[in-house]
Amino acid sequence: MKFDKPATTNPIDRLTVVGKPHDRIDGPLKVSGTARYAHEQHEVAANQAYGYVVAAGIAKGRIKHMDLSAARKASGVLAIVTADNAGKLTKGNYNTAKLLGGPEIEHYHQAIALVVAESFEQARAAAALVRVDYAPVAGNHDLAGAKDKAVKPKGGGFGGEPDTAVGDFAKAFAEAPVTLDETYTTPDHSHAMMEPHATVAAWNGDRLTVWTANQMIDWSRGDLARTLGMPKDKVRLVSPYIGGGFGGKLFVRADALLAALGARQAGRPVKVALPRPLIANNTTHRPATIQRIRIGATKDGRITAIGHEGWSGDLPGGGPETAVNQTRLLYAGANRMTATRLATLDLPEGNAMRAPGEAPGMMALEIAMDEMAEKLGIDPIEFRALNDTQVDPEMPKRRYSQRQLVECMRQGAEKFGWNRRSTKPAHTRDGKWLIGMGVAAAFRNNLLTKSAARVRLDRRGRLVVETDMTDIGTGSYTIIAQTAAEMLGLPLNAVLVRLGDSDLPVSAGSGGQWGANNATAGVYAACVKLREAVVQRLGFNSADAVFEDGQVRSGNRTVPLTQAVVQGDLVGEDGIEYGDLDKQYQQSTFGAHFVEAAVDAFTGEIRVRRMLAVCAAGRILNPKSARSQVIGAMTMGVGAALMEELAVDRRRGFFVNHDLAGYEVPVHADIPHQEVIFLDETDPLSSPMKAKGVGELGICGAGAAVANAVYNATGIRVRDYPVTLDKLIRDLPDAV
Repeated sequence: MKFDKPATTNPIDRLTVVGKPHDRIDGPLKVSGTARYAHEQHEVAANQAYGYVVAAGIAKGRIKHMDLSAARKASGVLAIVTADNAGKLTKGNYNTAKLLGGPEIEHYHQAIALVVAESFEQARAAAALVRVDYAPVAGNHDLAGAKDKAVKPKGGGFGGEPDTAVGDFAKAFAEAPVTLDETYTTPDHSHAMMEPHATVAAWNGDRLTVWTANQMIDWSRGDLARTLGMPKDKVRLVSPYIGGGFGGKLFVRADALLAALGARQAGRPVKVALPRPLIANNTTHRPATIQRIRIGATKDGRITAIGHEGWSGDLPGGGPETAVNQTRLLYAGANRMTATRLATLDLPEGNAMRAPGEAPGMMALEIAMDEMAEKLGIDPIEFRALNDTQVDPEMPKRRYSQRQLVECMRQGAEKFGWNRRSTKPAHTRDGKWLIGMGVAAAFRNNLLTKSAARVRLDRRGRLVVETDMTDIGTGSYTIIAQTAAEMLGLPLNAVLVRLGDSDLPVSAGSGGQWGANNATAGVYAACVKLREAVVQRLGFNSADAVFEDGQVRSGNRTVPLTQAVVQGDLVGEDGIEYGDLDKQYQQSTFGAHFVEAAVDAFTGEIRVRRMLAVCAAGRILNPKSARSQVIGAMTMGVGAALMEELAVDRRRGFFVNHDLAGYEVPVHADIPHQEVIFLDETDPLSSPMKAKGVGELGICGAGAAVANAVYNATGIRVRDYPVTLDKLIRDLPDAV
């Protein structure tokens, strides 16, 4: 199905199933422990052995010698995989560094061997016997130190061009009556998902099956085949349940490759899980950024110049953190510029993490907007509203398909009691606590990508939906079932959804906030095909056929839907493909974050007391799971604002706090009650579902709202995340 014209009235608009807060249909399986995650796939292949990864102990250099003799003699050892005996391996399209290193080492904890044994304990013990002699080479591990040598990266892809310019920014900024010129930093972040990367691999002749944890089935199937030098159609990748990904499982990682190599050498299925320290250093992370933001405005608050420059680092061949991109679109201003620069760092691979670009970019931009509002003596919400735009500021002829940013701000302000906020920082007390409120805009683009599905109606009246879409805890099973139920006029319990298998039609996958809208649109397209098959077999007129309550009605005829399958099952298979509506119109999602924070006047401890997000993100397919997505993102925003930071050992080039004891993330006690409001919105330019996404919108701006609340409470402006008490306590006596 080609979607190249705005959606008109269609069966989804009935909203008998779609748009309702149905419970997650996979929920009972997960809380009962019967949803099998990758490492729990004990029965898919008999006689599984265990692999344990040996990881590099240097950040850059070469392996001079690897002594495997003691490990080979250890009890239960079946095989040891290294680059010397793995055969020819090619680097995947989505990998920056090789998944199996040696003799060259590209980063700390790069996998250099896999020990396969009868039990996990035997594999781990034998791996500890591997002795490696390195020839280390000095590397660059500090973004600030490498900043001056950063270069302009290649353009294209999701990030667009690295530099943009409209008007004469330098002249407008120099002439502006009121200006801001500040630098902000965000540290490296770890995905820190609950489920570690894990894989079970089994060979059947020249065919490979991997049961793994992966967000993008087709991408990773292709990359695994490419790495192993085998045809894609001989690789099957299965990932029905994923215990969190946040972008860390977008691509095939070392566990999958090494499990496949280990299984080939051992001659039996092999299971590999990455230990927690390897999640930070062996896989990917969100790169640190340095961001300079300049804003010039008239005295009445109109932005005349806005500039955003961002620096980040990655391994050779890697890409930048596109932290400047939202500044190209979010606020008006005739003269504007953005610039992205990439430094070469010998740290573990930087790559996508929940809302890449916008998440760290909004952490800086929305503090800058707060600072500028204060300089102008204008309320932060009014300053944003004054500089709202209904067109793409870089391409004024291109209008937004929907843009309700100001409405999000207005509704949020009323709900949150923004009028009670003190305009003067450090002036509201509750005993020993300094109280403040902060606000920030939320922004994330709506990305469109093709997605396919197959639907089958069987003789029992059961509707089976098949697509390789994944569910990373987001509710994909449920909204896909809701879509199919709505299209065929069936109750939700009559729909069975099968996901996460490369044998199924290729979907959009889970990432970039594009999964829900595109995957359900693909299911919609397949259901249209099935509806056509049903009415044809029944001899109905497709133009007026209505599918409702398990029946099909056309004119004065009404028959049970099951009558169409008396002669046999009916199948519909199709996918959604997009025209250029997203080129004609800027498609984005918007929101507003409100935070109340309390800071201990004597210790600098910070407590978040209240949070509210107001979102405008197209049709909300399931308000319950959508709310869950937003509050989870808000929680990650609190973590980014107050505690999350991968500490870099700049001498040895690795992340020191590479476990959940040292890498702090919010726990229940850190998070107050969170409220979420969804504006009533549909976007017919987005897809037949008229939906968008919310999974990443909720993190964009949340951290800045926390930081702004802390400033309002204390009068201390912290521009280097995370906002920890050591950055407050020195100046707290003055604040008190």
